[in-house]
Amino acid sequence: MISSARVLGAFIHKFSNGFSFKCSTSFPLQRTGLLETNVCWSWISYEVKPNYPVRRIWTFSPVCMGRRSSKIAGRKEAQDAKKAKRYGKIGKEIVSAVKKGGPNPVSNTVLAAVLEKAKELDVPKEILERNIKRASEKGQEAYIEKFYEVYGFGGVGIVVEVLTDKITRSVAAVREVAKDYGGKMADPGSIMFKFRRARVVNIKVTDADKDQLLAIALDAGAEDVIEPPTYEDDPEEDRTESYYKVVSSSENYSMILSKLREEGIAFEPDNGFELLPITTIEVDDEAMELNKELMSKLLELDDVDAVYTDQK
Repeated sequence: MISSARVLGAFIHKFSNGFSFKCSTSFPLQRTGLLETNVCWSWISYEVKPNYPVRRIWTFSPVCMGRRSSKIAGRKEAQDAKKAKRYGKIGKEIVSAVKKGGPNPVSNTVLAAVLEKAKELDVPKEILERNIKRASEKGQEAYIEKFYEVYGFGGVGIVVEVLTDKITRSVAAVREVAKDYGGKMADPGSIMFKFRRARVVNIKVTDADKDQLLAIALDAGAEDVIEPPTYEDDPEEDRTESYYKVVSSSENYSMILSKLREEGIAFEPDNGFELLPITTIEVDDEAMELNKELMSKLLELDDVDAVYTDQK
C-alpha cells in the first residue's frame, strides 16, 4: 500500500493538471502522397520511385524545448523489463498451443507457428522444451490473452497486456495496483483506440547510424522508423538508453531482422507485437514520475507481459 502522502499528491494532481499534445518524433515511411503539417519545424526530403507513391522521411528528430533530462531516466528500466517478459510470454503461448493441439508441431500448426516465432526471437531451446513439458502437467490450464485499460495522470492512457490462465486473478491484480498507485480502471475500448498494433524492432541509437538504418528499413519494406524524442538540455549519456523503433508488417518482419543481422546491428525484437500510440501526450514532471511508478508496478505482475502508454 502506498503512503497517504502519495495518495493525496495523486488526488490533487488529477484535479490540477491537464495535458498537452506533443509532435511526433518519427520519420515515417508512410505510403502516401500527402505531406502533412507537423507542429515542430523539421527539414523534409522525399523520394519518388516509378509505380510507387511518395514515402516521407524526417531527416532529423524535432528538438523539443523545456524538458529536463530526468524525464528519460526510466528508459533503461522499461527496456530491461520488456526484455525480461519476452521469454515468459513465449512460454505461455507454447503451453496454450500444446494444450489445444498436442506437443507435435507437425500436426499442431499453432504450436509450429509459436516455435517459428520463438526462433525469430532467439528464445533458447531449453525454454521451449521446458514449457512443452509443462503443458502436460496436471492442473495446468491454457492461457488467454486479455487487455486492461487504465487512466494514468495528466490525461495519459495505459494499456496492460496480459496472457493469463486465471482471468479473475489477473484483473484483480491489475485493479489493485491501479487503485494503490493513483490510476483508474477504464471501460474496454476507452483507451485502446488510441493505439495501433504492429511488429517492432527496437535498436539502441548508439548501435546504429541513422542513415544506415533508414536504408535498411526502406530496402526491407518497413512502415515507419520512429526516432526517440530529444530535448535541448539532454546530456549525451542519456542517448545510450534511447531506442529507434523500426515498425513493420508481419510479412516483412523477418526480412528486417535478417538485414540487421547481415549489417551486424544489435537489436531487440518485440514479443510478437507492440501497441504504438497514434498520438502522444506530454505531461509535467510530477505526472511523469507518478505514471512511471504506476507502469512499473503493473509490469511487475506475473500475468502481465507488457504495458503500453501514450505518454511522451
